[in-house]
Amino acid sequence: MAVADSRPEVLGERIRQIRTAKSLSIRELAERAEVSTGLISQVERGITEPSLQTTRALAKALQTPLFDLFAEPDRAEVAVVRKARRLRQQSPHGEISYERVSPGSGRLELLEGTLKPGGVSSEEPWTHPSEECVVVTEGELVVEVDGAEHRLSAGDSCYFDSRLPHRYRNDGTGPVTFFAAITPPSY
Repeated sequence: MAVADSRPEVLGERIRQIRTAKSLSIRELAERAEVSTGLISQVERGITEPSLQTTRALAKALQTPLFDLFAEPDRAEVAVVRKARRLRQQSPHGEISYERVSPGSGRLELLEGTLKPGGVSSEEPWTHPSEECVVVTEGELVVEVDGAEHRLSAGDSCYFDSRLPHRYRNDGTGPVTFFAAITPPSY
């Protein structure tokens, strides 16, 4: 079973591998992700660690699921992901963090998320080509989908088409934890 490695140099090498496999130049990737060529170069050399938002933009530009940038795909028919070995990704300000519960690049991605009080999953609602289902395990989560707000308490779930602009928000005074299932995995 492949093990996720979140060191900047491993992420950079994985981005380079995917970029070259898709026959993209650094300039082409930078244009697609709307970032500078210098940033791509620094990320690929392991000098700079990109923010969650930049990593999402790179994954989208590479048409690759976000967490696939951190590890080789796991092709095992049965895979165990130990809690202590989960891949973790956090926003630059630490408002939201995700741990990948599912392994490799299967047809389903399962994430455990934690959103701090007053936090949002992204500055603006965003889209990706998937379906998503979120279930709250602790606290209260506001799920914004296509301009509508859906308030979820522990045990509540919300399913939606991820091609609609969406984001998660915590209006409460304590952290919110939730699971999000995404199929197929995307950026």
